[in-house]
Amino acid sequence: MNNSRDIKDMLYEQVARIGKAASSPKRLELIEVLCQGEKRVEQLAADTELSVKLTSAHLKELKAARLVESRRDGKNIYYQLADSRVADLWVKLRELAEERLLELQAAMKDLITQPDELSPIGGAELLAQAQHGELVVIDVRPEAEYAVAHLPFSRSIPVSELKQRINEIPSGKTIVAYCRGPFCLMAKDAVEILRQQGLNATRLETGVAEWHSSGLPLETK
Repeated sequence: MNNSRDIKDMLYEQVARIGKAASSPKRLELIEVLCQGEKRVEQLAADTELSVKLTSAHLKELKAARLVESRRDGKNIYYQLADSRVADLWVKLRELAEERLLELQAAMKDLITQPDELSPIGGAELLAQAQHGELVVIDVRPEAEYAVAHLPFSRSIPVSELKQRINEIPSGKTIVAYCRGPFCLMAKDAVEILRQQGLNATRLETGVAEWHSSGLPLETK
């Protein structure tokens, strides 16, 4: 009997390693950033506004739980998600939190500061309209992330380059900007820039991880 109990305890303990690794807000953010593709430690540190030392410590915990993998190229160490299901885990965990936690719901509402900021359409309908040129979809993440995976019929215009490349966007059409997902603010900043230029712009709340988790297609450069 005791042996059976020990085995059950061991089984739950092993599964709990995933929960422990994902129990840090910064480690969750690292997972979200890695949903965009492989990155160097230094870039991950910059994206999450952490020191390289602390970023490496968090990545070590994620690697111990087999959630991320690393490779060395000369002096550089690169990290990537160990499995696409890690991205799905992040998406489902975030969606569950948003459904159950009133505090998170309130925080998400606070992100909406402009009327009609969020795109009223998404998924297959968005794809169809983009394909037929009825609207313009722009990916405002760094170009390297766009190259890894992006929404079909979207064009890469990083938010840092948007003001200089505004003339590349067709006038007279609705523009839908997207970035890394609901917690990312790059698309929000892009919408503000576009509206200041008199353009009709909204943002897509989802990113490539949510898009893939929903079974929708992605493209690579």
